[in-house]
Amino acid sequence: MYIQTAGAPAGSGRPALALIHGWAMHAGLFAPLVERLGDAFTLHLIDLPGHGYARDDATPLEPKALAAELVRRIPDAYWLGWSLGGQVALRAGLDHADRVRGLILIASSPRFVVGDDWPHGVQPSLFRNFGEALGRDFRGTLEGFLALEALGSAKAQDELRHLRQLAFERGDPAPRALQEGLVLLDEFDVRAQLPGLRVPNLWISGRRDRLVPAGAMPAAAALAPRGRSEVIASAGHAPFLGATDEVAAAIEAFVAQAPAPAVAV
Repeated sequence: MYIQTAGAPAGSGRPALALIHGWAMHAGLFAPLVERLGDAFTLHLIDLPGHGYARDDATPLEPKALAAELVRRIPDAYWLGWSLGGQVALRAGLDHADRVRGLILIASSPRFVVGDDWPHGVQPSLFRNFGEALGRDFRGTLEGFLALEALGSAKAQDELRHLRQLAFERGDPAPRALQEGLVLLDEFDVRAQLPGLRVPNLWISGRRDRLVPAGAMPAAAALAPRGRSEVIASAGHAPFLGATDEVAAAIEAFVAQAPAPAVAV
C-alpha cells in the first residue's frame, strides 16, 4: 500500500484522519477534502494494493488483513472509507477499537447487495456484469463506472468531469485488484457485527446515489450503538466532490462531538 501524508504536520496536535478510496479509484480523488480539511487534520491518504501508486502491490484485497496492516502503520486516527474503502475502515473499527478513534463511512454499506432482509442494496448482477465487461473493454467499463458514480448528483456533469480528470492520473488500476474488489462488493456482509462496534461511527450518504442506496447508511447507523447518519440531499455516490463543504462540516462536527478515547499505540 502507498500512504501519503498531507495537511497539518504530525505532532501538531491536530487529529489524524486516514482516508481509503473506493473501487478502481485512488486517494487522489479526495483532493477537495484535503484542501478543505488540511488545516484541521493530519491526513493519511491511502492507495490500496493494485490501485494508484500501489498498482504493482500484489497484496490481496482482503479487508481484515489490510486493516491490521494499516492500523499498525497509522495507529491513532479517525478512519474514513468511501464505498469499497469502507470495508477496510469497518474492519479497522471492528477489530482494532483500541487504536481507532472513530469511523466515517461515505456512500458505503455493511452489505452492498440486496437481500430478503436487506432492501438497501443493488442487484448482485451489477458487480458481476462489471467483472465480465472488464475483460471485453477495460477502459470503457471503468468509464461507465465513473458515469454511475456521478449519476444523480445535482452537479453530475461537474463531478463526472472531475472523476475523469483524476481517476487515471496515477495510471490504470490492476485488473486483478478490480476483480477482487468486485467479489468483495458482492459478498461483504458485516451487519451482524455492527452491534459490537465500539467506536463512534458516522455514515454519510447522498440521497441521489445510484450505486449505494441512501437508505443503507441510516439503516447501518441504527445497527451500531454509537452510530449516526447524515444524508446530503443533492449528492450522489461521491458527495465529497459535489458537496465538499457539507461533507467536511459533517466530519468536523463528528470529530468535535466524539472526544478521542485513550488509544493504545
